[in-house]
Amino acid sequence: MKLKYIIIIAVFSILSTSCKSKKHVADASTRTEKKVKSTTRKEKVSESLDYDINAVESQLRSNPTLSRKSLVYIATFGKDAVEEMEKYNIPASITLAQGLLESGSGSGRLAKEANNHFGIKCHKSWRGDVLYHDDDELQECFRKYRHPKYSYRDHSLFLSERQRYMFLFNLERSDYKGWARGLKKAGYATDPKYPVKLISLIERYNLTRFDKQVLGEYYKETSSRKKHRKSKARRGSHTVVKGDTLYSISKRYKLSVDELKALNGLGSNSISIGQQLYLKSL
Repeated sequence: MKLKYIIIIAVFSILSTSCKSKKHVADASTRTEKKVKSTTRKEKVSESLDYDINAVESQLRSNPTLSRKSLVYIATFGKDAVEEMEKYNIPASITLAQGLLESGSGSGRLAKEANNHFGIKCHKSWRGDVLYHDDDELQECFRKYRHPKYSYRDHSLFLSERQRYMFLFNLERSDYKGWARGLKKAGYATDPKYPVKLISLIERYNLTRFDKQVLGEYYKETSSRKKHRKSKARRGSHTVVKGDTLYSISKRYKLSVDELKALNGLGSNSISIGQQLYLKSL
């Protein structure tokens, strides 16, 4: 009788523990699901794309021949191009013109399905998602991003970390024509009219206004490579290497950090390897 009583208590204890365990797992699962949904909502809010519709309408009234689709694209991604210029010294006008051209003002397949606005292919170093798309050859591999802003950042890294584009960073940051020709020379595109198309977009939509936001009073019109070579000789520059900081560079060239930031239109102390910093004003 005593043995039977002990068995009943043991069985009851096991069942009770099992129920509590299941309830605990269920509660944990519910909390995890809620957390994922919350995170997803936050990402959608923080990564939402918007633009000033009034500014677009105003531009259309001023010049009805402009493309609404292109104006919306510029209004949407202009701030991203400016941020990339501040950090990597790539003219915002060039970044926007390439985005417009490569993505079809955001309407191309790569832009829609892969958030790839610059036609950047996978290459051996890419470890992210991909999309196969017909280009120069059938079903070529292109990089796929979670959001267009990552495409803009990858574009900056793509240009600033490859040796074949390094000569571009010796150009004046207002020399969009030099950048347009240089991109073709370095092999970014195979289209012989690529520079002409970029320059046309920049001038048609006045994209240099974004360069001026960064450069301010240091923005200088450039009309030829000869002019660039003369001004370059007068200004002097420093290419950022590993271990450099704004403070160490300023000390080396006997400048203050604020002077160095003003000369280069920097909004923060952040710099990157390969970045070209100007040391003197014209």
